[in-house]
Amino acid sequence: MMNWRVAMAGLALGVSGVALAAPSDGPNPAFTGRDLFNLSAADDPQISPDGRSIAYVRRSNDIMTDRARSTIWLIDVASGAERPLVAGTGNHFSPRWSPDGRRLAYASTAEGGAPQLFVRWMENGESVRVTGLPDSPSGLAWSPDGRRLAYVMNVPGEGMKLGSAPAKPEGAEWAKPLEVIDKVTYRADGAGYIKPGFDHLFVVDALGGAPRQLTFGDFHDGSPEWGRDGRTIYFSAIRKPDWELTAFDSEVYRLDIDSGSITPLTTRNGPDAAPTVSPDGRQIAYVGFDDTGKGYNQSGLYVMEASGGGIRRIAPGLDRDIQQLEWASDGKSIYAAYEENGSVAVSRIGLNGSVSPITRSVGGGGLDRPYAGGSFSVSRNGTLAFTTDSPGRPADVAVTKGGEPRLLTRLNDLALSGKVLGGLTTLDVRAPDGGNVPTWILTPPGWQPGTAVPAILEIHGGPYASYGPHFSTDYQLYAAAGYAVIYTNPRGSTGYGQAFADGIEKTYPDSDYADLMAAVDAAVAAGIADPQNLFVTGGSGGGILTAWIVGKTNRFKAAAAQKPVINWTSMALTADGVPFFGRYWMGAMPWENYQSYWSRSPLSLMANVKTPTLVVVGSEDYRTPVSEAEQLYAALKLVKVPTALVKVPDASHGGIAARPSQSAAKASAIIAWFDKYRKHDGTSAEPKAQ
Repeated sequence: MMNWRVAMAGLALGVSGVALAAPSDGPNPAFTGRDLFNLSAADDPQISPDGRSIAYVRRSNDIMTDRARSTIWLIDVASGAERPLVAGTGNHFSPRWSPDGRRLAYASTAEGGAPQLFVRWMENGESVRVTGLPDSPSGLAWSPDGRRLAYVMNVPGEGMKLGSAPAKPEGAEWAKPLEVIDKVTYRADGAGYIKPGFDHLFVVDALGGAPRQLTFGDFHDGSPEWGRDGRTIYFSAIRKPDWELTAFDSEVYRLDIDSGSITPLTTRNGPDAAPTVSPDGRQIAYVGFDDTGKGYNQSGLYVMEASGGGIRRIAPGLDRDIQQLEWASDGKSIYAAYEENGSVAVSRIGLNGSVSPITRSVGGGGLDRPYAGGSFSVSRNGTLAFTTDSPGRPADVAVTKGGEPRLLTRLNDLALSGKVLGGLTTLDVRAPDGGNVPTWILTPPGWQPGTAVPAILEIHGGPYASYGPHFSTDYQLYAAAGYAVIYTNPRGSTGYGQAFADGIEKTYPDSDYADLMAAVDAAVAAGIADPQNLFVTGGSGGGILTAWIVGKTNRFKAAAAQKPVINWTSMALTADGVPFFGRYWMGAMPWENYQSYWSRSPLSLMANVKTPTLVVVGSEDYRTPVSEAEQLYAALKLVKVPTALVKVPDASHGGIAARPSQSAAKASAIIAWFDKYRKHDGTSAEPKAQ
């Protein structure tokens, strides 16, 4: 939900029985929940320095463990031939080429336990484990001479202690000891309750041996970037006394490896991050913005001298949020990725401010919903390797030098070639104030123009995020059940400039309502959406808007609010972003402006709700906490609106669709709920009070 800077009860059909159709004797042209296990997606493509090979992570779903599994594959760029590189037992990820391209470092759980760092010699295929770590490493980076590897790892610490239990007799079985919490952020979505400790930088010999810890203190340090002299590392962090209550004020630091001294190179009020050193080592590119207290600020591209002086913004007229950086080999320009119009673009930005687009087709934001996303890397000869997708296919690997991209993998052609998928159409939508509302509609397989069909308005989360023309398992399942899916980027979405994102500043969620209704109106006017068969759902920010919409209108036959926020006061004080939500999204603490918190909470509209509303949440959601969904469920019961509460066991906010069976079952539960209230042949199930 936050940008970087985020038991079915009462249904006629059983969830698992609907979601996972049993294998049949013949081919099934419809996309089903079982098809989720047949999908693969490319991620993290890393092109070799000479541009001849690409190592990438392939994620596939294992039907026996009901989990995604990561393997590393190698592509020959010239021929497109590929082969598995690291595909044995365990998960394998984060491939990183040595500077000379002769070795590949990666992380792996092949030996069980925490992921370890391995190095593979590409000439002979031999691999060696170089670490024996107690926790997972991240941010892997080679030294310029290829002799060392730097990384980030959590260092356990001591939590606050208050008193003690009496001595336990030998052999006694007592209750667990007390947990004493004294940190502002004590739990994190996807990680659970955080054990005491801090993330610090380490370095290890690339041939193996004992690692050396480089940074210390009660701070969390970011990923390392080597200086070209091999004696310096740059990183970003919030190393300030009030770091726990600071959301946006990281600085770029220089670490002298020999002495351990750390020097801040930036000082502004606002975050500076992702330092990237130029090929000659004399300049550092990074991203950041001035903290103005807004809910969302686009990060600009900056360059400074390696010593920290001469800071200047590059291409200030590029009205986009810069996300990923890599220097061109000549040191005169920087490759940068940013969201644009529902996808991710990569451009070459000159130090003189020129912007030369390379590709606008980066994709791969996930499987369940069509978020903008993806990643890239670039070789010394300027060949760009990146992930790309389409409405009919998950992420593959492609390359380009600025011309038409060349697709190197087709990971799902076999699995999906026999399937009849929904088709995508773009709608021209204008908000009541005349503003453009980027909108798409996925029509059911076999849909004929002029035929109005049941339609689902599916709303993205964030709210500072964006959808686009990308693959979505949820949407294909909805379409296979006979529903068209309307999806939009209402104001507040990213990739359209700062002013567009500012359209919801301190007014969300109400400021999105008109845009969303305009999209539905356009789908009806186009003859695609049946006005008597409209439904609404969305997750996170989309769940908030679903709960808001049913409090504002009765035009939808049924709704499904997934991982919503219903009460901004409770959310701001229990989510895993306590320093952020009140200050930046609401503009004040709850006790300072409770009227604003209440007026923007869907709970304030509950007396108006008549729409049967399903509530869905992961049982381990710490972003929009489970208590938010439970409040909505209880309120719906109290106002006698038909409802049910679906909890996805062991699922976090970001991982609610991580297990294939649960992702399929969740979509099936929503379809079953909508089918209960869907109008068939001139009749409709009438909502009944519960």
